[in-house]
Amino acid sequence: MTITEDVQTTAAVTDWSALRAAYRADGLVKLEQLLDAEMLAKCRANYDWSVANPGPFAFNIFDGTEHKTINDNSNPAAQPRYQALANSRVFADALAQVWGSQHVWFFAEEIFGKEGGKAGRSPWHQDTSYLPWTGEHWANLWISFEPLPRANAIEVVRGSHHGITYDGTTFTDPDDPTKPLHGGDHWPRLPDIEAERKADPMSWEIVSYGVQPGDVIMLHPHCLHGGAPVDAKTPNRHTLVLRFFGDDATFRSLPEQSRSGYPRQGILFSEELAHLKDGDPFRSPAFLQIR
Repeated sequence: MTITEDVQTTAAVTDWSALRAAYRADGLVKLEQLLDAEMLAKCRANYDWSVANPGPFAFNIFDGTEHKTINDNSNPAAQPRYQALANSRVFADALAQVWGSQHVWFFAEEIFGKEGGKAGRSPWHQDTSYLPWTGEHWANLWISFEPLPRANAIEVVRGSHHGITYDGTTFTDPDDPTKPLHGGDHWPRLPDIEAERKADPMSWEIVSYGVQPGDVIMLHPHCLHGGAPVDAKTPNRHTLVLRFFGDDATFRSLPEQSRSGYPRQGILFSEELAHLKDGDPFRSPAFLQIR
């Protein structure tokens, strides 16, 4: 289907029941002007620090090509900075309301940067192919610092957080955006969503939002999602992602024999999660409880 923009935004952030229903059904909502100028400036300062101080998981997606995207994820040196940023009622209250969760924990940050008007799209994927997560109470809060039309923002397959888990992409081959991360027959290979959309624009129901600075996209990480490209009209997109979980968050192992060498608990907070078994509540002292 064609790209649509959902009407469920917060405006004055009063109709929490409608947002809760939309998130459960679709896997994402736009929290309109959730962040004031002061909080947005704090987010940008942390983003800039991360760019200047890359961590052990930093890499450039499609490095050496015009599709290059800056990426860093869960930098241990940045943890105190991001825990201080995330420990705010603006995040805790919004997440608790949309989820219907009593408690909220902060997982970690991720950053993305597309610059120069030529960077192509980031491949479609589910974060749950890389991280041992399941349950309803997960969220990535996407905070972009430039005004973005829908054509240059994150895109999501509506309702796909209720669907199956696909193998992840390696993010290394722009000519094969579905190149399997784990391999084997544990999970099916990603569909080539862009190829299918080109052949039939109605083949996937894609949701996207235009955003202004201060808006936040709340996305369930099990959704199939991907970042649209930048272009001459919107040459840059700098995005900070803050990841959170709530009461209904449980551990689910990754494939045991991943050809990429991923352990069952993933490569992020691997030691802290090593004791968890499938179905256990996703809990560790490593993660700051903010509510």
